[in-house]
Amino acid sequence: MNFLAHIYLSGDDDELKIGNFIADSVKGKQYLKYPERIQKGIILHRAIDSFTDTHPIVSQSVSKLFDKYGHYSRVIMDVLYDHFLAANWKNYSDIWLKTYTEDFYKLLQDNYKVLPKKVQNFLPYMVSQNWLYSYRTIDGIEKILSQMGRRITHPVAMNLAVNELREFYSEFEEEFNAFFEELINFVKAEINR
Repeated sequence: MNFLAHIYLSGDDDELKIGNFIADSVKGKQYLKYPERIQKGIILHRAIDSFTDTHPIVSQSVSKLFDKYGHYSRVIMDVLYDHFLAANWKNYSDIWLKTYTEDFYKLLQDNYKVLPKKVQNFLPYMVSQNWLYSYRTIDGIEKILSQMGRRITHPVAMNLAVNELREFYSEFEEEFNAFFEELINFVKAEINR
């Protein structure tokens, strides 16, 4: 799952959201230097990634991309799944997506000092380009994938995956819906542990 899903799955706990959001920039046991709830968010993020990476429905989705995008297929699928969360946001939250994302940006800005340097560096771009809100449209997803594809060592035209998104839209959406229900239940159990 990508940023929006990780944030959403953290519920109303701001520190859990922060930890879940920054987790990819926190390696190994570095998480121990953060406050306890942020640590739990980082651990939750890792559990979500593990559940997602081994789930048969996600593998089914990824298989539609693998021939063209190889090991980047899972990264692309994470973004495409965030698209379906954003596009169907009203099914998951009573808060308007624009308000939700603006509130989250404010939370990050208010807690800027606790964010890893890597997150501090990309946060201004994330906010100015409103990444999270842009996930709701295919054009927005294309821009996000284009940016991601340029940031890797050997640039990959990840943005072209919007062609597969259009081609398999209803299949991807159905797979996302089935998977996300299971993921929500998994996360509830993890949080309660």
